[in-house]
Amino acid sequence: MKTITAHTRDQQRIALGSVRFEPRSDGSVAFAVSLDPARFTDHFLSMKEFKCLDGQGEVVCHVPYPYAQPGIVTDQDLAWLEHSLLFLYKLPSEFGARLANGLYFQLERSEHGLRGKPQAIDLNQISAPPDDPAVAPFTADQRDDIAPDVRWIESLSIE
Repeated sequence: MKTITAHTRDQQRIALGSVRFEPRSDGSVAFAVSLDPARFTDHFLSMKEFKCLDGQGEVVCHVPYPYAQPGIVTDQDLAWLEHSLLFLYKLPSEFGARLANGLYFQLERSEHGLRGKPQAIDLNQISAPPDDPAVAPFTADQRDDIAPDVRWIESLSIE
């Protein structure tokens, strides 16, 4: 079991939950993400309940990937784990959820585990089921890097 931690620009480390990895005979690894509901507050945005974190002038809400997915990763492909850690951000004064303000954490291996840097995505892209449910929809060409110190959550780690 590994801990999922958010690292914020105000130097907080917030344990969001855990991920369990189980090696499979084909060389891939099955995973299951479990976020800790005690860490999040409920926000009713755009007619839907979101689990959110409030911090430094920004609200960050988890957006569960809404379709069936394989739940596996390989040494070269962490996309489905990344798709299990989708978020959106908004100002506390904003009423609804703006799906165009999506956050995708691109994971890379580090000496301690995995580290994810935030990238901008438009979550409206997953408002309809994908053509091929076996292919993760947010490919590199659909994500944009975010400048340092712009978002409250600067990175995620899995250690």
